[in-house]
Amino acid sequence: MAAAVTASQEGKQVIVIEKTGQMGGNAIMAGGALNAVDDGSETALANNDSVDFHYEQTFKGGDEQGDPELVRILVENAWDGVEWLKSLGMEFQPGTFTVTGGMWQRAHKPVEPEGVGFFKTYQAYMDEHDGITMMYKTRAEHLIVEDGVVVGAECTGETGNKIIVKAKNGVVLATGGFGQNVEMRMAANEETKLWPTLDDSIPSTNTSAITGDGIVMAEEVGAELVQMGNIQMLPLGDPKTGSLSGNIEHAVESRIFVNLNGDRFVNEGGRRDEMPLGLFDQPETTMFIIMDSDGYPTGEELNNFGETINSLVADGRAYRADTLEELAEQIGVPAENLTASVEEYNRHCLGGDLEGQADEFGRILFTDSGKENDGINDAPFYAAERVPTVHHTMGGVKINTETQVLDKDGNVIPNLFAAGEVTGGIHGTNRLGGNALTDTVVFGRIAGANAAKSESGIQ
Repeated sequence: MAAAVTASQEGKQVIVIEKTGQMGGNAIMAGGALNAVDDGSETALANNDSVDFHYEQTFKGGDEQGDPELVRILVENAWDGVEWLKSLGMEFQPGTFTVTGGMWQRAHKPVEPEGVGFFKTYQAYMDEHDGITMMYKTRAEHLIVEDGVVVGAECTGETGNKIIVKAKNGVVLATGGFGQNVEMRMAANEETKLWPTLDDSIPSTNTSAITGDGIVMAEEVGAELVQMGNIQMLPLGDPKTGSLSGNIEHAVESRIFVNLNGDRFVNEGGRRDEMPLGLFDQPETTMFIIMDSDGYPTGEELNNFGETINSLVADGRAYRADTLEELAEQIGVPAENLTASVEEYNRHCLGGDLEGQADEFGRILFTDSGKENDGINDAPFYAAERVPTVHHTMGGVKINTETQVLDKDGNVIPNLFAAGEVTGGIHGTNRLGGNALTDTVVFGRIAGANAAKSESGIQ
């Protein structure tokens, strides 16, 4: 949708093929966090943040497998993307926070829950401007190539009717990844063997529509696929569905993870891959998020998915107790272990052995407001059960800095562009939390602008 709106702003007529019945895909279910450094602002300076630091964390966080030029484009254009969204009417809450696996306090949180705000914003643009046609319940299946140029797509409609869409200008692939394609993700995992298994016993945060269609279509016309084995998991899945909904955390600094023995086992402020890897080694690959009432002083506050903690407790998806001992009893962990885990975390919130020192797991992100009760102290206390879940596929179609799709010889496939999770080579082995929505906006805008300039030869 970022590509569609951008192309529309360039004066082009746009057709969007969407195989489901609504706009949104994975992004509408996301927590909404968007990483962007407003470099030079008081917020960035206060957080010791900068575009260069965002670049360093993104590049090194992906084990330096991301294309440096693409990573640089991502971080340098992130704030401009936020301002563009604001110009379209999107609202963000003040300040920034650290999303799980984000590594630093640079995530902007929309006023609307999840990813709803992005798509309300795009829909509002469409309501005010002609030129973008949405074709829902239409599955794109093959790209059309004429005289070596990609000129459109063959699609199937809701009733099985065949639809041919041809473009006067560029064709953009923005079909997402393959997190719900078990066969594809198992085959890809064989490349890296990063995860013990990615079979159907492992749920996914993704919508059922995210099955790698665009990757298959691109490969059919000769596109190079890169780093397909780089698949991200989160430790934050709902035990029944794999969804991120029901997650009680607000920010990394203010919670801990404990296993079924009540013990911490990982750096909760670390990389997204190290957390689920640590969880795979725990009993029943299950953990609990533990936090206090600082984020939920009344119980009616919303989590990142528009749910109140009161409703989660009422539905049995979260637990609440006036003491840690009572909470331990509710979730079935030894009380002495849970209290010891909290006490050690609290000690580091107050400076630990040395100000800024990492704890035994390497964690450096703690609540540090300077208050005497920093940490998990304020009753009632909360817990929520979580399991590992497939979240993001970092591999996909290879693109250049102009978002043009490249073939296996490194040549541009004429008139074909790609953006978002369908692409590979940006995030490397591990995507920083909050960088995915940044990716969609930054590279979606580039793809839309360049597709608008491209000409297919179709009249």
